[in-house]
Amino acid sequence: MRDRFIAYAHLIRLDKPIGTLLLLWPTLWALWLASGGFPGWHLLLIFSVGTFLMRSAGCAMNDYADRDFDRHVLRTKNRPITSGQISGKEALVVAASLALVAFLLIQPLNTLTKELSVFALAVAIIYPFTKRFLAIPQAVLGVAFGFGIPMAYAAVVDFIPIEAWILFIGNIFWAIAYDTAYAMVDRDDDLRLGLRTSAITFGRFDVLAIAISYGILFISQIIVAQLANLSDYFWFGWFLALLCALYHLKLVSTRKREECFKAFRHNNWLGGFLFLGILLGLLPH
Repeated sequence: MRDRFIAYAHLIRLDKPIGTLLLLWPTLWALWLASGGFPGWHLLLIFSVGTFLMRSAGCAMNDYADRDFDRHVLRTKNRPITSGQISGKEALVVAASLALVAFLLIQPLNTLTKELSVFALAVAIIYPFTKRFLAIPQAVLGVAFGFGIPMAYAAVVDFIPIEAWILFIGNIFWAIAYDTAYAMVDRDDDLRLGLRTSAITFGRFDVLAIAISYGILFISQIIVAQLANLSDYFWFGWFLALLCALYHLKLVSTRKREECFKAFRHNNWLGGFLFLGILLGLLPH
């Protein structure tokens, strides 16, 4: 029984919280911006727990979709489904159960938020399969990881203003940046298996593409800061995040597996610093 619990924990990546954090930061940006400050404990709890549940469901769905590929990749060959610890059907049940709990969690919220959650779920289900036919599946990941943004605005103000969509677009490019670094780790294996990733599509321009994606993220943050009338304290967090991005570019420019993976994981700090900038920018002028 203990081994089984450990296998389920690995299926939903309890041992790797970085994915949850990369999903949580954009949601927190949106909650604070939509509320003009602290959104209240009830919304913070609902969205934080919901983020964890949906990321966990997405991991289970991803492993199910990739079960025939993972055994051929060094980094993923020991995942629970591929190694036979959990069946594909069990993984689907886990994913569906977690998604159901997440949906029940948002029942106290308004209708618009619930309607958006249906689209969020659809994207989460579709994303794992896009690596078979889309040149840049990381863009779909960005949509999935950014859906907390319009949902947060919907929950707070019951509509989605232009700043939310700009924040959302910026998050898509952030996901392209960090997940391209992640895809660079598995590029050789993915090429051999015939999978599509942004690291393969961008080819020798991979580092340039990451730099451009970061650039769009930082420009989008400036536009949102202007629309939200944030104070100049915003720039403190923004510049710290920019230093993170420059560090990541230095790492990925080596194109070494370990360095690219380090750049991917370090994006947690970038998201946190951007949140810090929003927090400070919302302080009284």
